[in-house]
Amino acid sequence: MVTGGSKGLGRTFAGALARAGASVAITSRTQTDLDQVAAELREHGHQVLGVRSDVTDEESIRTMVQQVIDRFGQIDILVNNAGVEGVGAVTEMTAEYWDHVLHVNLRGPMLCCKHVGAHMIRRRRGKVINVASVLASRVARYMGAYAASKAGVVQLTRTLALEWIRHNVQVNALCPGYFLTPMNEEFFASEAGRTLITKLPIGRLGEAHELEGAAVFLASDATSYITGTTLYVDGGHSLA
Repeated sequence: MVTGGSKGLGRTFAGALARAGASVAITSRTQTDLDQVAAELREHGHQVLGVRSDVTDEESIRTMVQQVIDRFGQIDILVNNAGVEGVGAVTEMTAEYWDHVLHVNLRGPMLCCKHVGAHMIRRRRGKVINVASVLASRVARYMGAYAASKAGVVQLTRTLALEWIRHNVQVNALCPGYFLTPMNEEFFASEAGRTLITKLPIGRLGEAHELEGAAVFLASDATSYITGTTLYVDGGHSLA
């Protein structure tokens, strides 16, 4: 199950896992986007379910999880990818905007872990991939809400890894650097965005396919002895 699976990196994760042999449930708030991605994946013979859901609404998540279990019988892999940008100076930010960013980026993964995790614990197997960001440990101006939410995702990951280790459920965080997505393409087309790219150690943005291997790895049996870790795929950004 991939949240935020109809666009951007979520779409990439869903496609990579489908090609690796998984039946995939993708979720987002827009059914038409889900239907489009699902149709594209089905054309290649993959089993796909698109479920409209809002990760800030616990009842919506509860219903979504049950729909996926009803269709596929189980959830082996959860990718908590749904997120929002969260840009702005704290001194000019409303509390409502801050709450919105934290609700989507941190509360959402927590609620999905709550409801999918209970299912995995009962089955004594599961893989959780929480998509955080290089900004969980690095800083950038005017990214306070986003960075705080993603740092929280990493600590949530580590805590759940410790809580669920006895149940054979592995929980790891994936921290992408700067990848071009529909959410940030306008910024990276601007002068400020182009300047930022020149400062990256690798000198370019990541391409979506460069995250596929990391996602499949974290979802696979290769990580049976890996939990609570944070995997950076950031072109060396975390080194700078």
